[in-house]
Amino acid sequence: MDLLLGENWPDTCSAVGLDCGTCTRKCASTVAKICSGLESNGVHQIFVQLYPSPGCRPMAAAFEQAYREASGFSQPPVTAAAAAA
Repeated sequence: MDLLLGENWPDTCSAVGLDCGTCTRKCASTVAKICSGLESNGVHQIFVQLYPSPGCRPMAAAFEQAYREASGFSQPPVTAAAAAA
């Protein structure tokens, strides 16, 4: 795991045969099994904690979409404040 200590994770992962799309889809699916029904902010916070490398940030939207699909939600849940507006 010492390989993943570098700053540019996408290059490191690619060097060992991993691609960003597969990695984020599988990870988002696992997160959805553990804690489904998160709002967008919660999904984003989890993404940043799991993928702190700036090189991974472009995959945030794909991670959230994969999370929504795995959770059975195509859109983020509507909060009470949003529903009242």
